[in-house]
Amino acid sequence: MSELNLEYQGVIFPAHVHSVDSLSYSRDHFQVRDDDLFVATYPKSGTTWMQEIIPLIYNSGDLTPVLTIPNWRRVPWLEQVTAKGLLEERPSPRYMVTHLHHNMMPKTFYSSKAKVIYVARNPKDALVSSYHYHNMATFLDDPGTFEEFIDTFLEGKVMFGSWFDHIRSWWPLKDKDNFLFLTYEDMLKDMRGALVKLGAFVDRPLSEDTMEAIANQCKFTNMKQNNMSNYSFVPLELMDQKKGNFLRKGIAGDWKNHFTAAQTEHFNSVFARRMEGLNFPYYRD
Repeated sequence: MSELNLEYQGVIFPAHVHSVDSLSYSRDHFQVRDDDLFVATYPKSGTTWMQEIIPLIYNSGDLTPVLTIPNWRRVPWLEQVTAKGLLEERPSPRYMVTHLHHNMMPKTFYSSKAKVIYVARNPKDALVSSYHYHNMATFLDDPGTFEEFIDTFLEGKVMFGSWFDHIRSWWPLKDKDNFLFLTYEDMLKDMRGALVKLGAFVDRPLSEDTMEAIANQCKFTNMKQNNMSNYSFVPLELMDQKKGNFLRKGIAGDWKNHFTAAQTEHFNSVFARRMEGLNFPYYRD
């Protein structure tokens, strides 16, 4: 395995921001509170977007947190090396993001009343976004050619493991009261509708003016200009945004500009096989 990665419980993690200690801490020692909120995503599926949205909901549309605090501090990562310092003493209610599979969550999570928002994205778009991210983030492996990266992705030999395994681990929770499933595509189509669902889910109903303020701030063009969200302060030797922006396009369907007909057919075939038996009514094209 590349020295850029570490493997934990069979899943690959970027070693730059994860360690065995941080992963063990999140699994074995992190004390989940009943009023915690977790945003769970597979990489490149709207995580940064949710790190913008959630503080705005909890702060009734006040832009101050998202304009003055880096996103990784205002909505910390559960599994990263910074988690203990950022989360352990944070007053309730805490909100945090994670790329962990459901079976890798903290042991105290499963007996808690903590809430989870899961955001899914078309895996082809997640793949394309991840491919471009690998090309500009030096702490990630060289992705090779796009064709090679498709195979790597489908085999689950990418950071945070298989998209299929990730979805399959969380999907059974879909009908639980403390679980909200959203898609990246639905948020693009109807942000107001998504905000209504999110506000109700976290017991913070939003006024029309607040929803308008949040929706405006969370437009891709505005987030891309927000230095607290666009990772522009990350050194070039770690994330070379001369090769491409961290916040790249923020659209749905960009995969159609990258996949050949044969690649699409191959991907869809693997998708059908890997999702067989799961009543998952999304992304079957």
